[in-house]
Amino acid sequence: MFGRHRDDGGRGADPSVYQMRQQMLSIGDDFWIENGAGQRVFKVDGKALRIHKTLVLETPDGRQLYRIEHRIVTIKETWTIEDDAGTVATVKKALFTPLHERYSVELRSGGEWDIKGNIVDHEYEIDGPGGTIATVGKKWFHIRDTYGVRVAPGQDDALVLAVAIVVDQVSHPAR
Repeated sequence: MFGRHRDDGGRGADPSVYQMRQQMLSIGDDFWIENGAGQRVFKVDGKALRIHKTLVLETPDGRQLYRIEHRIVTIKETWTIEDDAGTVATVKKALFTPLHERYSVELRSGGEWDIKGNIVDHEYEIDGPGGTIATVGKKWFHIRDTYGVRVAPGQDDALVLAVAIVVDQVSHPAR
């Protein structure tokens, strides 16, 4: 979708492709997100001992970009992504979709993103009013339990990754 498939295990790949580890994060755990060049660009801090499930997306030097929280008292599975000014995005899982899972992302800016595809196998797209925001898949990295998130130019990479983290948490709740 965004370019050619790389067969080098991801190293040297486009820096807009981020390496995510599936089924490696549980609340209370931390992990790094690397870009296609293998550089640690974001840290996810799983905050333990909280009432709500909480994750924090940080820069490598520890500056908080987004706080990701699970809202328990809703009919639909709902997570919020917040910055210092409040809620930036609300991610909700669709109640019923017959052929595949779907999520919607309501943005503070007024837009909405639609997430659809094979969520459990980490093969899906995030689309917005202007087209594809990101593609999620395993084709960029040939490392077990790893998938990539390729973010379209001009997007807030950290916000897109926060949304992918929410989708991973919802689709793999046993962690």
